[in-house]
Amino acid sequence: MNKINFGRVLLGGIVAGIILNLGEFVLNGIILAPHIAADMQRMNITPPGAGFGLLAVTLTFVFGILAVLLYALMRARLGPGPKTALVTALIVWFCVYAYSGTINMLLINVPPRLILMILVWGLIEYPLGILLGASLYKES
Repeated sequence: MNKINFGRVLLGGIVAGIILNLGEFVLNGIILAPHIAADMQRMNITPPGAGFGLLAVTLTFVFGILAVLLYALMRARLGPGPKTALVTALIVWFCVYAYSGTINMLLINVPPRLILMILVWGLIEYPLGILLGASLYKES
């Protein structure tokens, strides 16, 4: 097994992070913005400030880097290419969206139709971002 090329993990992760951040901005900042605002008002929660946005963007970039690192680790078992990137994306999607996202949405009473829309959104966003990020990864 070759050594992991961490420079390429970083490059691919940043690209994946850009795609994931763009997707999250469109989803949360545009499509769901009215619903999020109504939920915050309903639950008497103060809207988060710029610090929250900066943290969310930063963590999404870190998440993109970790996803490409996971792809690099999985290549040894599944081989390089889009199949391995898609398996990586589905694992990451399940952990973020299907598991923790659904549980959190149920806790705050997000309507089932919105939960389904959000899950499908992530099922498009994550494979796209991780496929693009993983395509930039090359071992040493």
